[in-house]
Amino acid sequence: MKRIEWLEDAVFYEIYPQSFYDSNGDGIGDILGIVAKLDYVKSLGCNAIWMNPCFDSPFKDAGYDVRNYKLVAPRYGTNEDLETLVEEMHKRDMHLLLDLVPCHTSEEHPWFKASTKQEKNEHSQRFIWTDGAFYKPNHLTAVGGEYERNGTYVISFFNCQPSLNYGFQSVTEKWQCATDSKEAISTQDAMIDVMKFWLAKGVDGFRVDMAACLVKHDEGEVGTQEAWKRMFSIVRKAYPEAVFVSEWSNPTRSLKCGFTMDFYLDHGWNGGNGYHHLLRDNDIDLNTYQLTKDESYFKFESSQTIHKFLKEYINDYKETKNDGYISWITDNHDMIRLKKFFTEEEIKVIYGFIFTMPGVPFLYYGDEIGMNYLEIPTKEGGYHRTGSRTPMQWAQKKNLGFSKADKEKLYLPVDESVEAPTVEQALQDKTSLLQYVKALIALRHTYKDLQSVNNFELYAASKKSKLFAYKRGDFLMVVNPSSREERLKLDAKYQVMHSVGTYELEANRLTKLKQCFLILKRN
Repeated sequence: MKRIEWLEDAVFYEIYPQSFYDSNGDGIGDILGIVAKLDYVKSLGCNAIWMNPCFDSPFKDAGYDVRNYKLVAPRYGTNEDLETLVEEMHKRDMHLLLDLVPCHTSEEHPWFKASTKQEKNEHSQRFIWTDGAFYKPNHLTAVGGEYERNGTYVISFFNCQPSLNYGFQSVTEKWQCATDSKEAISTQDAMIDVMKFWLAKGVDGFRVDMAACLVKHDEGEVGTQEAWKRMFSIVRKAYPEAVFVSEWSNPTRSLKCGFTMDFYLDHGWNGGNGYHHLLRDNDIDLNTYQLTKDESYFKFESSQTIHKFLKEYINDYKETKNDGYISWITDNHDMIRLKKFFTEEEIKVIYGFIFTMPGVPFLYYGDEIGMNYLEIPTKEGGYHRTGSRTPMQWAQKKNLGFSKADKEKLYLPVDESVEAPTVEQALQDKTSLLQYVKALIALRHTYKDLQSVNNFELYAASKKSKLFAYKRGDFLMVVNPSSREERLKLDAKYQVMHSVGTYELEANRLTKLKQCFLILKRN
């Protein structure tokens, strides 16, 4: 793993640009709105930002359907505005990751439009087309009958998202390309060109959407790993400090092929990685939004111990600790916010864990004040995710301070509930979730043992209770998300640096541990 100094103490803030802050009063958040709020982000202790897609798009999937990779969407501003954001962030010793969508484009992208022509051209093989309008390939989703070309085209999610052609690991049909074919390499080169374009403008790297899904019929994702190795070998030769975090959720594959970080997410198709057992081991009806069961470890009433998580995490950690970082998130734009499932007391225990684990943590905008998940109609392909993408809540004023536009012009409605939290209120309340988050992150910044370094050591994991403790250098973190009181013998003298919940410390013994998270430092 190449040492990138700033990443060793990085804490990211994820911004959904259309919902963060509207600087021009049109009802949609924009890049200059982010510039206006940089000092707030920095005040949290977050010294880096991951911004969701800001490129030109018809927005049938909220920007994950890219029409032009090299053009900022007009509703967010201009390329010059993005360069201003980079400049202002670097002035504050902050870093920016853009959202790269390499697996597919919009159906309106010029590459795809050219590929739909029956007559062959330079983009005919940029996407995956079969050789017949009535042919539907096995194990892939394809659309036909839309264009003049005599074939069907493979899509990633929605019909508007045609899949780019990185080849097939196992070629079984004449219309398929091998991963080392000139067509597949041409697609890699096109994406390399996109990355270099923005890195040349000072962007610090990318979060990579669907990073595991480039090559098709790819057993073990071997072909996709090889594609990334080649692309990284070229990009990093020109930009050795570039940072990449993958939406892969399998660090033993993503970090081994060159990603700097990998998100731990609830991606069941990768066999699980322990995240599910901590925070998402629940059943929710997406039609009624009613929660019917929650056995997540961090739910105070659940009976689940830490062992299902550890069984999966420890292996991933040991295999990859010399290759890169596992990244923990509070939430993201694709998830139902934690506030839907957990109380503020439970969330404080969760955040204690997230911000004291090794790796690079990500805080989703609004999670620092406990924004609610709203049950609202879909917008731009969001469906059940839409309720986690609502406008940031700044103050008790018009549109909660997000925009000066009329209510009906807002990108999404603001939370109109009486208990809707705001930054303004949270800053005035010493016991608020916001103040708790700031204190946690400040502690992380103060001590190298609590930063990104991979120094995890299991200390205790009871098989009969939810008690869990882990060391990082001179620090000991103790978790008991249960109302059942526990005790823990300490191997040295410690002082409590941070606490939430109930506990007592006597000599070298912790007692009455209940619904708590503690950070202790060796004397």
